[in-house]
Amino acid sequence: MPLWVELLIRIAGVVVAFLTLPLIVGQVEHKVMAHMQGRLGPMYAGAFHGWAQLVADGVKFVQKEDVTPRAADAPVFKLAPLVALVPYLLVLLVIPLGPGDLVAQPLDIGLFFVLAVVGVGVVAVLMSAWASANKYSLLGGLRGAAQLLGYELPLVLAAASVAMAAGTLSLPGIVEAWQPWWLIWQAPALAVFFIAALAEIRRPPFDMPIADSELVFGYMTEYTGLRFAFFLLAEYVGIVVISALTTVLFLGGWRGPFADDTLGWLWTLIKIFAVAFLIIWLRVSYPRLREDQLQRLCWLILVPVALAQLVLTAAVRLAI
Repeated sequence: MPLWVELLIRIAGVVVAFLTLPLIVGQVEHKVMAHMQGRLGPMYAGAFHGWAQLVADGVKFVQKEDVTPRAADAPVFKLAPLVALVPYLLVLLVIPLGPGDLVAQPLDIGLFFVLAVVGVGVVAVLMSAWASANKYSLLGGLRGAAQLLGYELPLVLAAASVAMAAGTLSLPGIVEAWQPWWLIWQAPALAVFFIAALAEIRRPPFDMPIADSELVFGYMTEYTGLRFAFFLLAEYVGIVVISALTTVLFLGGWRGPFADDTLGWLWTLIKIFAVAFLIIWLRVSYPRLREDQLQRLCWLILVPVALAQLVLTAAVRLAI
């Protein structure tokens, strides 16, 4: 097969995953929240079990007027939703779905690349906040930036722990080095990574910068129509990416209970959707954190735990 054909197939696969998996997660969230909270609305659209709810939401966003505030910095305002989406698309390029060639672009420094690209999300927050020419958007953007910059540290420290344990920054290499007993040894790093990742994508209970009860809707206040839908899509793509990274780094990726890795891609997807379900469950179950509680959790709990886990990992690596 010519190289350019193989490259097109890999890119097409990533784009399909980028466009479909977040929609599946969004549909699942509608149903899970409807069942957990007794919501009737999402269960009626399209008659059978509300199958058309996501379609109805899409039609609603398309029909809404695309408004740009008169005082806004129009180019930056319009570009911000795309800047929020693109990093997640790039991350999906290096996440392995299974052993061998089931990764669009294997990189020896894949983990470093992922952490660097995910950090670009703060730029989209600041762009939308400043360009909106709205004081509530600006306040929400500053809160969001403080949250993202703060939780970057425990996220990186937790990921560094598992990379140190595996002895590589390659994501497929980490999966190959993974052992079941890591579920116990790296459990603190898993908890820190998962909590910090939730804060990075601003999912409840870490959604204070965009909570309508706090600051209208934060840095997204002035967005309507498809641009607002792009921000929501970025949130759901973020759920997929965080679930995939948690699976690859801490849950063994394509490794299943059997020695045969033929169905490795299936185990990866099962684990990704299991973690995504947990993220949805947390949204339904826990109240929103205040700004002081959010920062206290980051700096007084997650960072010390992540540092302690790094020391433990280094000690174990030296011992074995």
